[in-house]
Amino acid sequence: MRCVIARFPFDLTKSGVLESMKGVKPEQVSGESVIIGRRTYPVKQVGQVVTRQDRRDFSAGEVLRAMTRLGFTCRSLPAAAPTRVLNPFQQASAMLGSPAAI
Repeated sequence: MRCVIARFPFDLTKSGVLESMKGVKPEQVSGESVIIGRRTYPVKQVGQVVTRQDRRDFSAGEVLRAMTRLGFTCRSLPAAAPTRVLNPFQQASAMLGSPAAI
């Protein structure tokens, strides 16, 4: 499949990406990720290995689109947990803390 990453065209195949990532230890994931084989890699690490370019030269979105089109499972940033809004009574109770046991 032909794709453009950082304004450069690349002919990527699923087997080619699997071969490129073989033996590469995944870094800690803190954002978008791609599952290749049984490992989860950060998107920027995959882009760097596959394109041999500096991570600053391409966006995570470019790599995510390419990996999705190749059939890899991609995960975006996890959604933030909804914040619970306290009413004034609950807020005052939380500020005072729980009563001490006698």
